[in-house]
Amino acid sequence: MTTLHPTVEQAQALIDFERYEQALELLGRHLAEDPGDIRAWVKIGYCHLNTKAPRQASEAADEALKLDPEDYGALMLRARAMVDDGGWLNVEPVLRQAIRVAPEESYPRAMLADAVWRAAIVKHARTTGAGAMSHADMDRVSGEAADLAMEALRLGPEDLYAHVVAHRIASAAGNRTVSDQLDEAILRIDPNHDEAVARQTKKAAEAPGVNAVQAAELYAGALAGQPDSSWMQQQLDRATYRLLRGTRWLALLCLVTPAAMINLFPSDDHPAPALPLPIGQRLWSMVIMAAIWGFGAWRRYRKLRAGVQLNVRSLIRRGRWARVVLAQSGWAMLCALLIAGPAWADLAGPRLLFWAGLVPIAATIWFDKNKAR
Repeated sequence: MTTLHPTVEQAQALIDFERYEQALELLGRHLAEDPGDIRAWVKIGYCHLNTKAPRQASEAADEALKLDPEDYGALMLRARAMVDDGGWLNVEPVLRQAIRVAPEESYPRAMLADAVWRAAIVKHARTTGAGAMSHADMDRVSGEAADLAMEALRLGPEDLYAHVVAHRIASAAGNRTVSDQLDEAILRIDPNHDEAVARQTKKAAEAPGVNAVQAAELYAGALAGQPDSSWMQQQLDRATYRLLRGTRWLALLCLVTPAAMINLFPSDDHPAPALPLPIGQRLWSMVIMAAIWGFGAWRRYRKLRAGVQLNVRSLIRRGRWARVVLAQSGWAMLCALLIAGPAWADLAGPRLLFWAGLVPIAATIWFDKNKAR
C-alpha cells in the first residue's frame, strides 16, 4: 500500500469534508516543492472533478500518467474526467488499460460495460438510422456489455455501481426478471437508492388489484424517504387525484338515490309514486346519502396515512382539476339534496335538478381520466 505524504493526507481530509478549494491550495503548494508526487496529482484531479472542471482534471491525470503510465488511480482519474467531459464513446481504451493494470477491480469493468453499452447503442442508431430500439435489438447489441457487467458483479458483489449498470442493461433489453433481482440487490446494498426505490414503488403501485388508496400510500411511504423527489411527488399527486375522482362517483350514487325513490322516469311497469312523498321517506333518502359519504369517503379518509391526508389538502390548493372535481361533487350533492328535501308535487323540478347534477360530471368524467394516469 502506498504511503501518502502528510500534506496529501491533510488534503484528503479536506476533500472528505468537500472543502475542495482549500485542498487544491494545499496540494498546489505541496507539488511546487515535490512535483513528482503522483498521488497529489490524482487528488488534485478529483478536486477538479468534484468542482465540475473535467478539463483541469484531465490535465492532472496527464501529469500523473507522465510519472507512471500504468498507475491505476491516474488511469481511473483520466477515465472519469473523459466521461464527465462527454467522452463516453472514447473512454474504452483507457478503461481496458485500467483493467489490465488491476484485473481484480470491479469498478473499471462496470464502467467499461457502461461505455461499451452506450457505444453499441450509438453504433446501431448510426447504422440503421432508427431512433428507438426494440427489446430484441437492445438485447442483441448489449451482449458484450452484459457479459462485462456480470463479470464486474462477480468481482464486486457489493459494488453498487456494477449493479446499477447491470440493471440498466437488463432493463433496456426487457429482461424484467433479472432487472427485478438487481433492484433487490441494489436496495440491499443501499436501501435509499433513489432510482431503485422509485422503480419498486411504481411496480407495486401499478400491480393488478392495487387501488388508488393503496397506490397513494405506497408513494407517500416512498416520498417520506425521498422528500426531494419530484417524480415521487408527481406520482403521489396522480394517485391522490384518483382518490378525489372517486368522490364524483359517490355524488352520482347520492344523486341516483332520491331519483330512484321518486321514480323520475316512470313506466307502465313502474309507475311514479304519489307526490309529494312522505317526509319520513324523504329523510330516509338523506340518511342513505349520509351513509354513502360516511363509509365511502370520510371513513376512508380518516384511515389514510398522515402523508396522504396532507397531500389531499395540498393538491386541492395546488391543482385546478382537483378543485373542479370537488366542485362537481358538491354540485351533484346539492342537486341530490334539493331532489330529496322539498315536497315536490310533480316530477318536472326533480328531473331538471337530476340532469343539472348529472351533466357536468358526465361531460368531464372521461375527459380528465388521463390526468389520473
